[in-house]
Amino acid sequence: MLLSINPDNPQPRLIKRIVECLKQGGVIAYPTDTTYGIGCDIFNKKGVKKIYQIKQRDPRKPFSFICSDLSDVANYAQVSNFAFKIMKRHLPGPYTFVLEATRVVPDLLTTKQKTVGIRIPQNPIALAIVQELGHPLVTTSANISGEESIGDPQEIENSLGRMLDYVVDGGILMGDPSTVISLIDDQIEVLRQGSGDTSWIHGS
Repeated sequence: MLLSINPDNPQPRLIKRIVECLKQGGVIAYPTDTTYGIGCDIFNKKGVKKIYQIKQRDPRKPFSFICSDLSDVANYAQVSNFAFKIMKRHLPGPYTFVLEATRVVPDLLTTKQKTVGIRIPQNPIALAIVQELGHPLVTTSANISGEESIGDPQEIENSLGRMLDYVVDGGILMGDPSTVISLIDDQIEVLRQGSGDTSWIHGS
C-alpha cells in the first residue's frame, strides 16, 4: 500500500500507523537520504526473514540498520573514541559505518566476525519512524539483490508492493546507496563507495 508522508514534516499519526505495522512484523519501503530502503523492526525475526525472501539475498550477508542518533548507536555497537569522533563529524549523512556488534544485536544482523553496519540518515521520515519505534530499523536498498536500486515509490509499489505492507512515499530519490566505511580496530577502510564523499579520509 502506497502511503504519502510529508518529507519535511512527517505527520505523527501516519508515523504511528507505520510503527504499529512494524511491531507486528510488517515490512516497509521508506526513504533515506540516498535512495529507498526496505526495512522492519530489527528485533522481529519474522520481518527480517521476510526481507531476505523479498531481496532473494544470501542469508550469510546481513543487513545494516538505522539508529535514531549517536547516543543510540552505543547500545548496538562498540564505539571507540576514534569512531565516535568520525561518526559525530559525518552523521546524520549518507554513510554506513561498520563496527563491532554488542550482544544486543540479533544474530541475523551480524556477520561471522560479529560486526554490524549502522546508519543515521539525514531524512526526517526515516528518523521519525526509528524514534517512534524506539529501536533500530533494518535498512537495505529497495530492490532484488544484484539489481538497480529503485528511487521512485510508485515503481517500488508496482514491482515489490505485493510483498510489502507499506511503501512510504517521500518523493522520488535518485541517489546512489550509502558509502560503507569500516572503523574496526580504529582503521578507516572504504568497503563501498556510494553517495558519501570520502576525500576527508586522507586527512583523518
